[in-house]
Amino acid sequence: MAHIAGIELPRTKRIVIGLTYIYGIGKSKAEEILAKAGIDENKKVQDLSPEEENTLREIIQNDYIIEGELRTQVAMDIKRLMEIGCYRGIRHKKGMPVRGQRTHTNARTRRGRKRGSVMGKKK
Repeated sequence: MAHIAGIELPRTKRIVIGLTYIYGIGKSKAEEILAKAGIDENKKVQDLSPEEENTLREIIQNDYIIEGELRTQVAMDIKRLMEIGCYRGIRHKKGMPVRGQRTHTNARTRRGRKRGSVMGKKK
């Protein structure tokens, strides 16, 4: 079983799809990595030889920012926006959509579930 960057790649999938299970690698980066390594995109993860696994591991570790390091970088970028008080940072602080989506209706993902008004009971 291929173990790259602390992630177990699914054995039955093609390697180009399996690499996308790593945070920070999408389909286009996976294709780029496989081209550098000289590995066929249609090869299954279980069919990789140990040498091919090692070349993939080396390329990914040396040339790309992935997993924990990337998550930290993204969190620090958001924190910086909030500290300087720009529009995007303010939206992050308030938990509102950041990229211009409407909020009058919709935006439930960012704003949380709808809460009804609480009125006193009639006696």
